[in-house]
Formats: sequence, C-alpha cells, structure tokens
Amino acid sequence: MGDSQSWAAVPAAAERARSVLTASWSCTVTADGGREEFVGAHTVDADGRVTLHVPEDSALLTAAICAPRGEPSAVLEFADVAPVPVRGRIRARLWLAGWFTPEDGRLAFHTTRVVLKEPAGAVVVALDEFAAAAPDPLVTAEAHLLTHLADAHPDAVERLARLVERDSLHGAVRVQPLAVDRHGLTLRIERARAHGDVRLPFHAPADDVGQLTERMHVLLTQAAAASCPRSLQRQRTDGDG
Repeated sequence: MGDSQSWAAVPAAAERARSVLTASWSCTVTADGGREEFVGAHTVDADGRVTLHVPEDSALLTAAICAPRGEPSAVLEFADVAPVPVRGRIRARLWLAGWFTPEDGRLAFHTTRVVLKEPAGAVVVALDEFAAAAPDPLVTAEAHLLTHLADAHPDAVERLARLVERDSLHGAVRVQPLAVDRHGLTLRIERARAHGDVRLPFHAPADDVGQLTERMHVLLTQAAAASCPRSLQRQRTDGDG
C-alpha cells in the first residue's frame, strides 16, 4: 500500500517503459511454449527496437525461422530491480509482445504491444509513444547514485525523511532511497509488516548528474529547516542503545 504523500511531476508511462528497457541487463523470452532467460544478450535502438543475440543452435532461433511472419509469437519480459536492498525490490515489470525475424545471425524483435506494470497497476503504452519516448537521462547512473546515498550518506537519508508527512512515517522502522529520476527522489518507508513509498519532487527537472546534485542540495536545505519526525527520533535512540 502506498502512502499519502503528494506526488508531483512523474515520468510518463512511455518514458518509464523506455527507462526500464534501457537499464535492464537481462530479459526473459517466452516463445513456442518455452521460456528462457538471456543475460547481456539484447541491445536497444534509439526507437526502442530490441535485438537479441542468441547462439546458432538456440531453439528460439529455430522457432523464429519457422513462426508465421507477422503474427505475435513471443513475449519479452524485463524487470526493474531497485539497486538498494529493500522489501519488494521489483519496482516495475515491462512486457513486449511481438515476433522475431532473423537478421545477420541475430533476432530482431517487432513489437506489437507494450505493457508496463508498476505498484499502482498496469498500463498499455501506445507503440508510437513508446518509440518516440526517451529514457530518463539519469537511468544509467541511478544504481550508483542510490547505493552511494544509502551506503555513504545514511544521515542525508534521515534528513530527507523530515520532508515526509508525519502520517506516512507512522510505525517506520527504516527509510531507504528507492528510486531517482529527473523529476524527483522516491523513498521506501518500511514498517514491521508493511511498506510504502513517498516521492520528494525536485523544484525543476534534472537533466544530468550535475543538475541532480543541485536538486538534492535544495531538498537537503529544505529538510534542515524541518523538525525530525518522532518515529525517526525513536528509531535513532533505539539504535544507539
């Protein structure tokens, strides 16, 4: 269940889908009744077109050659995994339905349907919007940014939690950075038996790491003027004991 904190600007579904596709290192392919995972075997063109590199003796290659041309016969699945250890690390799943055609020893995927599933639900992304969208400019740096924030600056995370509404922090036992994009930072609020996410929006989009640094400094300055929530005060006291 999510928290009641207001959400400001968020990436559009097509942008999120392209970001998941860009960041994913592996994909699972279901075709011809079989299911196989490929690690580091796919590439993505500027328009979101996926090309899969498979061994010459791959059953998937044989199935692609024999499948009726133009008929959806395969589904590609990509998972968006949070880089920081939290409960429920799968932040989103992306499914592409379509068919393969052999091209120069590789398999080119022709997408007919795009579905993005996030905690709020699943949405079908229009093909033209998917092709035209660009991934978030911070997507390739996100994993390093979040793990560095969590590991090297836990005090900053605690300060940022001061910007969260008190009701959203009720019963909190841990706060971790879950995601960051050009529009804002998302915190995961973990409780004894549940968790929720709260978004801290930036005052303006960040198009590179330099701008992100400035946006984070603004949030931390705002947090410095806020009082520390009692739930986090108790957590800190218990931890010191």
